[in-house]
Amino acid sequence: MQYLDSIPLPMLALACLTIGLAPFFPEPHIWEKLKMLVAGDLTKPIDIFDMLLHGVPWLLLLAKLARMALRG
Repeated sequence: MQYLDSIPLPMLALACLTIGLAPFFPEPHIWEKLKMLVAGDLTKPIDIFDMLLHGVPWLLLLAKLARMALRG
């Protein structure tokens, strides 16, 4: 948890807007992977790795915001 506290919030937001959404066109990559997951098409190991790569910044941001909210 100390590691999560040490990451600056603006840096996580920037990571979400760059790595988390890139490539931006025709649609954000994480959105495409989430649609594949819901449809049951996320089966290839490269697609799973790609979703993790683009999803980690979002998970870290959500965890940091939740921790900040709970700490007050």
